[in-house]
Order: sequence, then C-alpha cells, then structure tokens
Amino acid sequence: MAITKGIKVIAENRKAFHDYFIEEKYECGIVLSGTEVKSMRLGKVNLKDSYVSVKEGEIWLIGVHISPYEMGNRFNLDPMRSRKLLMHKREIIKLYSITKQDGLTLVPTKCYFKDGKVKFEIGLARGKKNYDKRDVMAEKQAKRDIDRAIKYNNR
Repeated sequence: MAITKGIKVIAENRKAFHDYFIEEKYECGIVLSGTEVKSMRLGKVNLKDSYVSVKEGEIWLIGVHISPYEMGNRFNLDPMRSRKLLMHKREIIKLYSITKQDGLTLVPTKCYFKDGKVKFEIGLARGKKNYDKRDVMAEKQAKRDIDRAIKYNNR
C-alpha cells in the first residue's frame, strides 16, 4: 500500500474548543498497535472527554476511544486504554512545568494522518467560565445575523 503525502484529518475535538481557550498547539506522535491504526483509517475515533497527562517524564493520552477493528479478532486491545504520546523530552518538561504553574490543561484537539503516520495535535488550554461560553455564542449568533442580512440585501 502506497503512503500518501499530506494531511488527512481523522477526528477533531470540537468540545475542547467549546470548553477551553486553546493558547498553544503542539504536534506529537502516538504508540499504537496495528489493529488500532486500521480502525483509525476507517475514522472510528472519539476524542470527546479525553485529556493528556504527564506521568514520570512521559506524556499519556487518556480517555480516547478507538473502536475495535472488526477483522482484528484476538489482536484488538481495550478501546479506552491509555496511550503513550511521543514528544521530545524538553517539550514534555516544558508542558509539565506550564501546567503545574499556570493551572492549564492539556487536551487533544485533532487526530490526523501526516505522511502515513498518525499524529495528534494537543493544545495547552485554559478553562472557560459559563459567561465566556455565552459571550462566544452571542458573537457567533451576531456574525450569523450580519452575514444573513448582507446576503438578503445583496439580492
């Protein structure tokens, strides 16, 4: 099978953008088994309610659901298991210190294939308050109303 060049998005975590302000984004690899990669090629990934944790100098992805591959039989692993992410040691130390000092959270925002390899985009996130969420929703609604009025007046 030929490796395709470019980026193919598998899944996005829209809930993360609703619940958090994403301040910085980082790209990292992930350790997977063969049947998990096959399942990801079919797009059977759910990033909702997942997060990233730093434990003993390693970075772990927790709460991501990768559905079992139908043809995988005994080689399928637990769909909700913790998975190790691959980043440089200095980046992990930097992220760990920022999350401990500033009270930020690491959340996965996107999962994609890049040149045939599975990559995750994780974001350094600050939690939104309810009034922040209402403000964002009001801005979106106002923009929709303006666009609708412009479209109606251009007829």
